[in-house]
Amino acid sequence: MAKMQPRQFRLGSRDSQLALVQSEWVMDQLRHARPDHKFSLDSMKTQGDKILDVPLAQVGDKGLFTKELEQAMLSDRADFAVHSLKDLPTQLPPGLILAAITQRENPADALVLHPKYQGLTLEQLPAGAVIGTSSLRRLAQLRYHFPHFEFKDVRGNLNTRLRKLDEGQYDGLILAVAGMLRLGWEDRVSQVIPAAISLHAVGQGALGIECREDDVEMITLLQLLNHQETDRTCRAERAFLRTLEGGCQVPIGVRSQWQEGTITLEGMVAKLDGTLLIRDQCTGSDQDPEAVGRELAARLINLGADVILQEIYAQRV
Repeated sequence: MAKMQPRQFRLGSRDSQLALVQSEWVMDQLRHARPDHKFSLDSMKTQGDKILDVPLAQVGDKGLFTKELEQAMLSDRADFAVHSLKDLPTQLPPGLILAAITQRENPADALVLHPKYQGLTLEQLPAGAVIGTSSLRRLAQLRYHFPHFEFKDVRGNLNTRLRKLDEGQYDGLILAVAGMLRLGWEDRVSQVIPAAISLHAVGQGALGIECREDDVEMITLLQLLNHQETDRTCRAERAFLRTLEGGCQVPIGVRSQWQEGTITLEGMVAKLDGTLLIRDQCTGSDQDPEAVGRELAARLINLGADVILQEIYAQRV
């Protein structure tokens, strides 16, 4: 195979601090692997970054944080885009592919507390504690386990959310451990929430790199960053979500484990009010991770997950 000629690759990124840190990390990895190439970064705001006065669930989530980046690639204004994989819809626009999934950071959720409660866990917080989250998945699971808390929506980037917390608008926030680690804010994490309480979002902790499906040079380059274990477990998770026809603003959670050629996938669907939570798991070959996801989705549907999701979708009409 002929060696790829030096080329300029253009990266599209959201302009939030976390997105830029993640995009710069990817560019650094690619520069190290292929120092003969040049890389540039163009940041932009997505719809999800602009609409901050409405809960995410009311805005809709089909490409909320990705559409503008995808349009840039399809119009040849960018060659690739780095996403938090949990934000990337399971159905991509025609002409684009998920070319690589990077090694996963800790995918768990984190409890970040106001200084007056620093060091406590969810179990130790008093009744009536005000917990902020924009995720219906986190909300439904926490309501199931902690119905005595008060829950409030919180929007904005991580800096904005932490400022609101420190100002006393909330007693605690639920955020992704991975984002806190990547920004060097791990000292703010009071508790890594166990999976017994909160299953994480599909793809949480991993970065998904998207590009045009006909750009063979770009795909070949990005494959250098693809992490096989993360790729297979996340593809199982995404197939699970796709089969349930859910999105990032639906109370669906997962946890996946890889061992000796097999994937064990655990999943849950919950009512928004926390009164019902359905949970199950299945194990299958990592040679067909999507089949594992589809099988788990079928099991949850048999347990009534489709009824829960239909009720949620009906409320949005």
